Amino acid sequence: MYQKVFKRLLDIVLSLCGLVCLSWLYLILIVAVKIDDPGPAFFSQKRVGKDGTYFQLHKFRSMKMSTPHDVPTHLLENPESYITRVGAFLRKSSLDELPQIWDIFVGHMSIIGPRPALWNQYDLIAERDRYGANAVRPGLTGWAQIHGRDELAIDEKARLDGYYVEHLSFGMDVKCFFGTIFSVLRQDGVVEGGTGAIGDRENGK
Repeated sequence: MYQKVFKRLLDIVLSLCGLVCLSWLYLILIVAVKIDDPGPAFFSQKRVGKDGTYFQLHKFRSMKMSTPHDVPTHLLENPESYITRVGAFLRKSSLDELPQIWDIFVGHMSIIGPRPALWNQYDLIAERDRYGANAVRPGLTGWAQIHGRDELAIDEKARLDGYYVEHLSFGMDVKCFFGTIFSVLRQDGVVEGGTGAIGDRENGK
């Protein structure tokens, strides 16, 4: 009942409150992004949604207009060179994700769930299929985000996403929600191009 009814109801109510209460912050960030690097303040990208369907995910643009599109950050050569000054702050504070509150409101995403993969991240999509993690709405944050975020290797990220789906409940979502607050405040796991960084450190790389 929670997964089929109440989770979506909570998403609608909380995302609507977020859109209204944070409208002033949206305006400030829109101006800051456009001043720092002329161009659109928002960035959209094709992502994988529930049951393998596609949708357009929205973010505040944190990278220069010259950045290659649809390329995961960890596959860019010297990704820091593409990030704007305002963008670096947005990414470290996770404020670049705020436009996804709209994606939650319209039903493409949930507040809590596996982070939506890029349409061409075939390795991550395949690994998530093994754990049934593509069968739920992707989230603004999730179990993997509070256990390593950018530093996680693909197989470990998929395993954690699968654990979330297996234990999906109101209690699990509450854990992810408050765990995310602490992770954002500590800026845990924010490593540009850092997929697999935890494993690299453990292997002495």
